[in-house]
Amino acid sequence: MSRPTGATALLAVTSVAALAAGVHAAPSVTTFGPMRHRVLPRLSGIGRPDHIALTFDDGPDEASTPQFLDVLAAADVRATFFVLGEMLGRAPELGRRMVEAGHELAVHGWTHRNLLLRGPVATRRELSRTIALIEDVTGTSPRFYRPPYGVLSFGALAAARATGLQPVLWTGWGEDWSASATPSSVLRTLEPDLSGGATLLLHDSDCTSAPQAWRSALGALPPLLERCRAAGWTVGPLAEHDLSTAYLPHARSD
Repeated sequence: MSRPTGATALLAVTSVAALAAGVHAAPSVTTFGPMRHRVLPRLSGIGRPDHIALTFDDGPDEASTPQFLDVLAAADVRATFFVLGEMLGRAPELGRRMVEAGHELAVHGWTHRNLLLRGPVATRRELSRTIALIEDVTGTSPRFYRPPYGVLSFGALAAARATGLQPVLWTGWGEDWSASATPSSVLRTLEPDLSGGATLLLHDSDCTSAPQAWRSALGALPPLLERCRAAGWTVGPLAEHDLSTAYLPHARSD
């Protein structure tokens, strides 16, 4: 048998690398919401039908998060905040205030970086570092994990499993990160996915969004909570959403 040529060896190495990259990126297909809701309702955050899980990403931010806390306190509502480690490290007192007010802190990562660009070892290190900071600052252990941009990778799933975190994405988001977002646009965007059992995503910081974009979410929050109450849904954190059972979403009529 003849030895493989340099070109043949290069092709083999390239094929293996492409296969590895494909395996690493395969879980990212769950970013596609409609398919995820049907096939993986637990990952989407579909919970008990009389409850809405209210979640926020990217904080805590001293410039904006306290205003969300004030609105939630006035409405007597608790939520889940998926925090970035680098943000919590800058505002540990705010993190403690959030937990003391009854809110739940969860893991969004240390930085807001697409995990398709990061391997399993680095991802696990980042999650462990964020967990340790949350525990040190608040005395509580996080249960849930949401990757930046909602993009999962094989490495992210392995790291979440190794650190005891449950990945949860969302069933509806307000697209509140753009410069053109307004309270009205956030409500309109959420409306089609506003149903019992939903997990809603908003942002309490603009650290990865257009400057001041968080104001659109803040302005939408009071009418959103009122709509939920009028429909008979209790609003609260993921810890009260009963994700231990994989509820199937109801078919929506057009």
